[in-house]
Amino acid sequence: MTERFTGSFTQQEPIPEEGIAAAVRVMQSGRLHRYNTVPGEVAETVLLEQEFAASVGAEYCLAVASGGYAIGTALRACGVKPGDRVLTNAFTLAPVPGAIAGVGAVPVYIGVTEELVIDLDDLAAKLDQASVLLLSHMRGHLCDMEALMALCDAAGVTVVEDCAHTMGATWNGKPSGTFGRFGCFSTQTYKHINSGEGGLLISDDAEGMARATMLSGSYMLYTSHAAGPTPEEFAELRYQTPNISGRMDNLRAAILRPQLADLAAQAGRWNALYDVMDAGLRDVPGLTLVSRPDAEGFVASSFQFLLLDWSAAAVAEVQSRCAARGVELKWFGGAEPVGFTSRYDSWRYAASTPMPASDRVLAGIMDMRLPLTFSTADCALIARIIRAEVSAVWQAGN
Repeated sequence: MTERFTGSFTQQEPIPEEGIAAAVRVMQSGRLHRYNTVPGEVAETVLLEQEFAASVGAEYCLAVASGGYAIGTALRACGVKPGDRVLTNAFTLAPVPGAIAGVGAVPVYIGVTEELVIDLDDLAAKLDQASVLLLSHMRGHLCDMEALMALCDAAGVTVVEDCAHTMGATWNGKPSGTFGRFGCFSTQTYKHINSGEGGLLISDDAEGMARATMLSGSYMLYTSHAAGPTPEEFAELRYQTPNISGRMDNLRAAILRPQLADLAAQAGRWNALYDVMDAGLRDVPGLTLVSRPDAEGFVASSFQFLLLDWSAAAVAEVQSRCAARGVELKWFGGAEPVGFTSRYDSWRYAASTPMPASDRVLAGIMDMRLPLTFSTADCALIARIIRAEVSAVWQAGN
């Protein structure tokens, strides 16, 4: 009998009971706005900022409305202006170049390697084209961060890290988001902690975070930001910085705080699922697994493999056959954007030039979520289905 997976790739775990109780308390109070507090009360949003900053060892943290808003705010705080060029990954999701376009700037795409990280050789060749790199740790894959920072520091290029997929991850023990001037995180439903939408911005740069705080819509209430810079940093910036409101509210912060406290344990569960997938797809003809260096402490909420140099028709056949057996694979090589999946040449608001080496990699990337509602037995079954269907299509074409 042919095996079939019947679970959902989009079903998340429920919000922890502690988070539900905290959210109910916020709703009962009616004080959802982060600045609406009574004497002696510390807003849930402020507590979340303090706890997240402490968890990554950052000096400052700002809670905002989305990961994309965090990126846009970081770019503005770095002084990116309309017409400026910003370096970024060719392999990423649409909100990353979207944030660049949102501030009126122009993306300059950097290639991707078979390890699904930014191509440092291509980066080195393009560093003279911009003063800011928006580095996307796409799908949780971290490049050699010491090497990247050495290149950017030598060229005077400011790094902003998109850590939407690397909350809790490290490179040589140093948390993602703490290498560049800013680290930008997402709390959208499919990320490592879930508030539906939401974002967190971290930095050790007092002037940059003061500017970001004003941009986020603090009005003159910045002194309530316990995880923010001192009032002195706002002395002149408060007159010069526009209010582009995008604050997080206390309801979402209340939901997030218990999840943040449990992140390390959740990371272990995700990585256990990843290990089962990785073991189940070893030595499949035509299928390339993505190598993970020892220095990378990853949190695997998704899984990728490559069908390098396969025809588009053959890749689509694998995708279709797996779907018929309940396994949802996303393909970054499709000619048209589908759902959350798109390529750099899909974003036609920004000009791009073909990158043959990267196009080859993108054409073979297969991607799937690993929600914590999966068990290791589920992942073993999914791996068997993928192995069988990849093998069948490979054998038919060879």
